[in-house]
Amino acid sequence: MLTASRPKSVREGSATIMQDATTRKLLRLLRPDAAPELRRAVAVVLGEVGTRGGELTAALTEALDDADGGVRLEALHAAGKLRIEQTLPRLVQRIADGGPESEAAALAAAKMGEKGTRALRQLMGHVAPGLRRRIASAMASSGTVSAETAAVDALLDSDPGVVDAAARSLGAEIPSLTPANRKTLADHLLDLLKKKKGEPLPPASETAIVRLVAALGDERAKAALWERTSPGYRPEVRGAALQALGRWAENPSKEELKRLLKCAADADFRVASPALMILKDVTVSDRHLPDWLPLLDAPDVAVRRAAIDKVGDRDRPDVAAALLRQLAHQDRELRDHALAHLTRLAKGRQALAETVLEAATPDETWMLARAMAPFFGEFSAATAKAVFARACKYLDAGDRRADPLLFLLREADARALRDRLEERGLALRKKKDYARALAYFRLLARDPAAAAPVRFELAACGLKQSTKDLNAEARAADPVLHQFAALIHGHEAEVTAALQRAKWLDPEDFFYLGFHFAEKDHQEQKFGGLALKLVVKRSPKSKLAKDARTKLKREGLD
Repeated sequence: MLTASRPKSVREGSATIMQDATTRKLLRLLRPDAAPELRRAVAVVLGEVGTRGGELTAALTEALDDADGGVRLEALHAAGKLRIEQTLPRLVQRIADGGPESEAAALAAAKMGEKGTRALRQLMGHVAPGLRRRIASAMASSGTVSAETAAVDALLDSDPGVVDAAARSLGAEIPSLTPANRKTLADHLLDLLKKKKGEPLPPASETAIVRLVAALGDERAKAALWERTSPGYRPEVRGAALQALGRWAENPSKEELKRLLKCAADADFRVASPALMILKDVTVSDRHLPDWLPLLDAPDVAVRRAAIDKVGDRDRPDVAAALLRQLAHQDRELRDHALAHLTRLAKGRQALAETVLEAATPDETWMLARAMAPFFGEFSAATAKAVFARACKYLDAGDRRADPLLFLLREADARALRDRLEERGLALRKKKDYARALAYFRLLARDPAAAAPVRFELAACGLKQSTKDLNAEARAADPVLHQFAALIHGHEAEVTAALQRAKWLDPEDFFYLGFHFAEKDHQEQKFGGLALKLVVKRSPKSKLAKDARTKLKREGLD
């Protein structure tokens, strides 16, 4: 049996009758005598499936004053979803009263189109700051064109809290906007960013607008964003603009690169950090290398480290000079990082060597020498020779800068330094420059393992410089005699042989030694006798020889 199809109007009418019947059943369950849980559920359902009508409007309006807070809250949500404009006065009053339901009331009012937006705008000028922020947030997240337009206008509010609330809500809505809505919002925001003479945007407003423009990703904003990277803008605005430009700055132009580098060198890390993030993937060309070098003098250590990573492997004098400046920085990791690059560069090693030779103070010389020490073995022989020559010059002049240079040479090759110092000391001693020779042998004698010949040279050069006062107290205080005593006890045969070979010592030197040690016991007395006999042997007819014989006889050594 075939059933005749019913006309469309009949079907729609039947559906409306069924829906009205369902709504009436639900409305009976919204009465105060029903359980609160049931009333809350009914309010939720009505907000989703209900249709505006006299009974529903009256029921939801009454539910706004329900004794149960949960029912009131769901009634607010339902009134907003159904856009029941008759509830607007109550919603406005609920917002003005504040409390936990004011936010839901504001969102419901914002969903009611032009009337709701107008009511909220009027209300914003008469409520406390906290409520104004809730209203701004509600308008931004309402999904209606009029309310969103009002929310964009709220970005210019004098209260940073209102601006922040509107910006956060608008930002949350952006992913769900249609392309047309995104373009409309972008147009509005870009209009706000256009500079008006004498009317600068408030700091919070400009920052919020820049961040929203960034979230929209509209390329038309590039010019306005690059403009806001300039130093004339506040750091938070510049930082937000740089973050927004990250997606478009993979291959910056010459002018854009200069802007980025200037931002990266800024003292405020809010500006420097996003600029660095963009520059991280930018290739450094030889032509633009000089523009990067100022980053090595940036206030922030992280910027300097990043700059070293970008340009520190270029073997150029200007790069070496910039790296060299890092060695005076208080941050140890930065110093080590710069030093590691310097020592790998030929120009870097040359710069280090030249700088340590020309350092103005002992402290500066020590700083450079300690930095170079672990790598100095890799330097050329010519460099080591130049460092030794400068160390000798300082040592001869009594300049304390000699110590760090000698430390540097010792760390590289201790044996080679020892041989050079001994050779230099012997050369000065042969020229009868005993005072200067003494300085070299003193250095050599600091080593506990210094050989007897070196210690003899030290004692003998000291003997040449001694006043040779025969007074007992003076002799007891003479370090030269203590040095000879130590040699006698530790290296008797060697010091005895060396004394006999020392043609450069005078009879006065032998007599002073002999006079002192002849009065001692055992090994020292024997040594003293040898010294006095050398006086007689070297100058037999002198008065000293006569005094030496007398002393030998008196001490029983003749």
